[in-house]
Amino acid sequence: MYQPEDEQRFAIWAKELLQQTDTEEPAARVERLRGVINYSDWKYYVQDNPVLADVEYDTLFRQLKDLETQYPDLLTADSPTQRIAKGLSEQFSSVAHLVPMLSLENSYNPDDLREWDKRSREGLKETAIEYTVEPKYDGAGISLIYENNQLVRGATRGDGIQGEDITPNIRQIRSIPLSAQLSTQQVDSLELRGEVIIHKETFKKYNEQRIAEGLPPLANPRNAASGTLRMLDPREVAKRGLSAVLYNVSYHTTTDNQPDPEVLHTHYGTLAWLQQLGFNTPVKDMKRCSTIDEVISHCLDFETKRDELPFEIDGMVVKINRLDQQDQLGMTTHHPRWAIAYKFKARQATSKLLRVAFQVGRTGSITPVAKIEPVPIGGVTVSSVSLFNEEVIREKDLREGDTVLVERAGDVIPYIVKSNPELRNGTERVIVFPTQCPECAEDLYRPEGEAAWRCINVSCPAQVVERIIHFSSKDAMDIRSFGDSIIRRFYELGIVRDIAGIYKIDFEQLNGLEKFGAKSIENLKAAIEKSKSQPLNRLVFGLGIRYVGETTAKTLANAVAHLKDYNTWTVEQLCTLEDIGPKVAGSVHQFFQTHENLHLLDELEAIGLTLTNQHVGQATGEGGALSGKTFLFTGTLTHFKRNDAESMVEERGGKLLSGVSSKLNFLVVGADAGSKLEKAKKLGTVKVLTEQEFLELIQD
Repeated sequence: MYQPEDEQRFAIWAKELLQQTDTEEPAARVERLRGVINYSDWKYYVQDNPVLADVEYDTLFRQLKDLETQYPDLLTADSPTQRIAKGLSEQFSSVAHLVPMLSLENSYNPDDLREWDKRSREGLKETAIEYTVEPKYDGAGISLIYENNQLVRGATRGDGIQGEDITPNIRQIRSIPLSAQLSTQQVDSLELRGEVIIHKETFKKYNEQRIAEGLPPLANPRNAASGTLRMLDPREVAKRGLSAVLYNVSYHTTTDNQPDPEVLHTHYGTLAWLQQLGFNTPVKDMKRCSTIDEVISHCLDFETKRDELPFEIDGMVVKINRLDQQDQLGMTTHHPRWAIAYKFKARQATSKLLRVAFQVGRTGSITPVAKIEPVPIGGVTVSSVSLFNEEVIREKDLREGDTVLVERAGDVIPYIVKSNPELRNGTERVIVFPTQCPECAEDLYRPEGEAAWRCINVSCPAQVVERIIHFSSKDAMDIRSFGDSIIRRFYELGIVRDIAGIYKIDFEQLNGLEKFGAKSIENLKAAIEKSKSQPLNRLVFGLGIRYVGETTAKTLANAVAHLKDYNTWTVEQLCTLEDIGPKVAGSVHQFFQTHENLHLLDELEAIGLTLTNQHVGQATGEGGALSGKTFLFTGTLTHFKRNDAESMVEERGGKLLSGVSSKLNFLVVGADAGSKLEKAKKLGTVKVLTEQEFLELIQD
C-alpha cells in the first residue's frame, strides 16, 4: 500500500507535527495529520510494526480531533476520527461483534478529566455523577459470547467491527469459565469484553526459559498475550499461562424479554455479579467516586503503585457507573462518551543507538549490548539495552547511528522495539558481529539450532569471572560482602582466579587494599566460611550448569548419594528425573563428563564443602511433621527470607508449589500480597497464614 518514499515523508511530517507549530493552514495540517495517522494505523494493525510511541500517536490524534471540532467543514467521513483502525489476521475466520469494540478517549492530565466530567454532566443535565475507576490492563482485547450458560465463542478485537474466532485458544485460559449460571438472573445470552494478560512473574519465567534456550525474549507481556492468542496450536497456548480480566457487558438478552435484573443496573453491580459467578473482573481493584476530584486523586495515587501489581497496566479507565446514564450519553464512531482512559506517563521513548558492545556470559554466550543516548523512560534513565543475539540485530535491521524506539515494561527493561530506517542519513554503520571472543580472542562457535554464538574456551577470563559471581550470588552460595565489583577487582589483582580460589584467599593480602579495613576483611572471611555449610542444592545451582535453575538443582541434589555419582549416569537416566527433559539432561551429562568440572568438585570437597546427600531418592524431611502438606509463599516477607522459609518447609517434609490450586494447603502471605491471595480466598480450600502464624505452625 505504501512505498518507501511515503515512509520517509510521513516520518518527517510526524516529527514536525509533534512540535505543535501553528503557522500552517488548518486544511493542510489536517491533511498531513490524517496521512501520518492512517500510515501509523496500517503499520501497527496490518504489519505489526509500530512507527510511533503510544503517547506520540495519541498526541497527533488529539490534534486532528481538535482541528475537526474547531473547523467542522474539514471533517470528512473517511477521517481516522470517524472509524476504527483496520487490520485482521488471515489465520482465523472472521466473526462480527454483536456490538462494535470501540477505542477509548485518552487523557493525560487532571484538566482533561475535568473537561470530560463537565461534558458528561452537561450531556446528562446532572450536577453530580457517580464514577467507577479501574486499571487499564495492558494486554490483548477479547470478546466472549455466552448462550444458555455456556461459552460459545471467543474472538479477538480485530478491527473493532469484526474479530478473529479464537474459541479453541480462549478455552485454554483457565480464568475464563466454560459455563456460568447466568440464568439465575434470567439472562439468556451475554457478550463480554475483556483483556487477556500475562502476569509479570509468569512472563519473567517464560522469558528466562527462552533465554536459556538461546532464543530472544518476548518484548513485553502485551505482545506476548496478543501473539499467544493467535497461535494455531491450543496446546501451546495452554503452556503460556494466560489470564483474562472481563470488564464490560456490551450486550445481553433476558428470558422472555423480562426487565433487566437489578445486578445489571450499574457497571459496578454488573462486575460484582460476574465476579460471584466465577469471572475474573476488576471489581477488587475498582473504586467508586462521587466527584471528579476524587477520581483524579485515585488515578494519581494508583500510578505510584503500578509496579506493585502482578500485571502490567498503562493507565486507569473512568466510567459512569449507572448504565442508563451510559445509554443516555451514547457513543461516537470512535469511542463511548461515558468512559475515558487516564494514561500513565509513557514508558516508550526514542533515542540514538551510539554503538554496540559485546559481552561474554558465564556459559560463553556472546551478548550484544546497545549503548544509546541516555533517555528517561518511566522514571528511569536508560543508556544500555541488551540486543540478546545476532538474529535480533538482523531481524530489526539495527545499525549504529539509528534512531530507535525503546520500551521499558515489567522485568524486561529496557528493550529496543524497532529502528526507524526512514530517518537514516547515510552515516549509519552496519553492526558487525565478531567471529572471535572479545575477551580471549578464541574463535566463536554457534551450536546447531541455537541463536547465540559462544566462546567454548573454559579458561576465558570473562566466563571465569561470571562463574565466580554466579557461584557467590544470593540464590547460590550466598557469600555476603562479595559482590560483583569486588570479585572483578580480586580477579584482576590475581587474588581469586577461579571458584575454588574463593576458599583459598590469602586474607593477609587484603590488608592495605582500598576500602578493605579489618572489619570488612573479617566479614568476608566469615561469609566464605559460612557458605561451606550451604545445602547441596545451592552448590548444584552455584556450579552454573546450563539450563539448571533452582528447582532443577533441588531435583538433582536429592537424587544421588554423592554429587559425583552423576559421572556414571546416562542421558536416559537423567531424563527419568522429575521435570528434566533431553535438553537439560544433555547439559548435565556433559558437565559431569568434563575433567575440569570433576576436578573442581574434588577441590571443593577437600576444602570442606558438602557433596553428599543424606536423603537420597526422597524429598528432604520426608516423614517429617509437614509430610503431605503443600505450601506457597507470596508478597514481601519481613520475618525471614523466602529461601529460608522454603527450606523450613522441605526440612519438615512439606512440598512447595508454584501456584494456587486445589492441591495447595497453605498460602503464607507477606506485605502487598496480590493475585495469589485473591485466588486462594476464592477457592475457599486454602488455609491463609500470616508470617507469624507460619512460624507458630513450624514450632508446633
